[in-house]
Amino acid sequence: MKNFMDKDFLLSNEISKKLYHDYSSTMPIIDYHCHINPQEIAEDKKFENITQVWLGGDHYKWRQMRSNGVEEKYITGDATDREKFQKWAETLEKAIGNPLYHWSHLELQRYFGYYGALNGETAEEVWNICNEKLKTMSARSIMKDSNVELICTTDDPIDDLKWHIAIKEDETFDIKVLPTWRPDKAIAIEKVDFVDYIAKLSEVSGIEVNSFDTWKQAITNRIEFFNEVGCKVSDHGLLYIPYVEADEATVDAILKKRLAGETLTETEELQFKTACMLYCGAEYSRLGWAMQLHFGVTRDNNTKMFNKLGVDTGFDGIYNRVSIDQLASYLDALNKEDKLPKTILYSLNPVDNAAIGTLIGCFQEAGVCGKIQQGSAWWFNDHKTGMIEQMTSLGNLGLLGNFIGMLTDSRSFLSYTRHEYFRRIMCELIGGWVANGEYPNDDKVLERMIKNISHDNALNYFGF
Repeated sequence: MKNFMDKDFLLSNEISKKLYHDYSSTMPIIDYHCHINPQEIAEDKKFENITQVWLGGDHYKWRQMRSNGVEEKYITGDATDREKFQKWAETLEKAIGNPLYHWSHLELQRYFGYYGALNGETAEEVWNICNEKLKTMSARSIMKDSNVELICTTDDPIDDLKWHIAIKEDETFDIKVLPTWRPDKAIAIEKVDFVDYIAKLSEVSGIEVNSFDTWKQAITNRIEFFNEVGCKVSDHGLLYIPYVEADEATVDAILKKRLAGETLTETEELQFKTACMLYCGAEYSRLGWAMQLHFGVTRDNNTKMFNKLGVDTGFDGIYNRVSIDQLASYLDALNKEDKLPKTILYSLNPVDNAAIGTLIGCFQEAGVCGKIQQGSAWWFNDHKTGMIEQMTSLGNLGLLGNFIGMLTDSRSFLSYTRHEYFRRIMCELIGGWVANGEYPNDDKVLERMIKNISHDNALNYFGF
């Protein structure tokens, strides 16, 4: 029997161990999609206790605490941080098979030197060990100790990016922190706060948005600003990627109708979103940005809890009717005009793996390795099984050697161990194929492949 999460955790053969320990483990981290608050980096935030750095805003953990029958006061309520930590510890011991068990213990090992198991009985010991260690830690020190080279945050078009600018101008900090353009609110015409948001977009851009033409002008104004601050990546979160064609006059009339407070039909909403996505995609292509498309998630399924807590609190799920045909039409429309940017496709539904794997092969381009990518196993899929299935499908249908690898998609500074988790799983998968005689045991080739997937592919893909 193997020891609990030892140095060869998840590595079952000598080839896999060599791939991880010799080639992957020392590679710097490029975290090209996360939700870290750049202000906390700029101000080098310190944390008073482990609950603040571990449970604040982490809806992954909140979901499991609710599944364990924990009262909301111990999750998002007014219980003390120590009480919240106790409830989490009591929950974690039941999370066998859940990536949160592995992530949590990797974080305890790497950042706090604790190699035991966190549960209800050990909670007090772990609480004290972590809090003592946190006295010497800060946001920046955690990033440096994690061998982070670069991160991309997630930022709204109306953001002034002042914290990114402050970090960029700080010569004492050499980790790159770049913004990511996330224009969902400017496109979600069906949302109740859309008109108010457009007013804010008008204000920050200096362009009164009263037509689709002025919408495009305002969007370009902000895209150019983001580009000046160092942005190289966009990101969109949609139920699915729509493609419902409409001419410019129709789209203009739809926007004016909505700004006037009138109700739109579903077709009109989709026509507007399609036009917006086509315009944005062309702008990204012009500037050489990569475009991330996240889809297949149903949001805020529990109305009662949404009304109480708001968005991003742990009540989202998998959408099972993604329109791959419309996604294909969207990519094709941009491609026909030579305006298709580098694109990364993420579906929350693992059933879409094969469809995405075949679709990306339709739009590759000479001179660009893996221009269209399937993104890493996302959200509810970034567990051992999900990562293996995603990489296996990509290997079956495309070129796994061109894969741009892992991201944290996290708000926590302790989440960089997710890269370690991914790298161990990736090395075990590839090492298993080699050990089984399915790929040559060629050190030179394997070293290059492992380092590429761990780091170099992302560096070259985004042009960081």
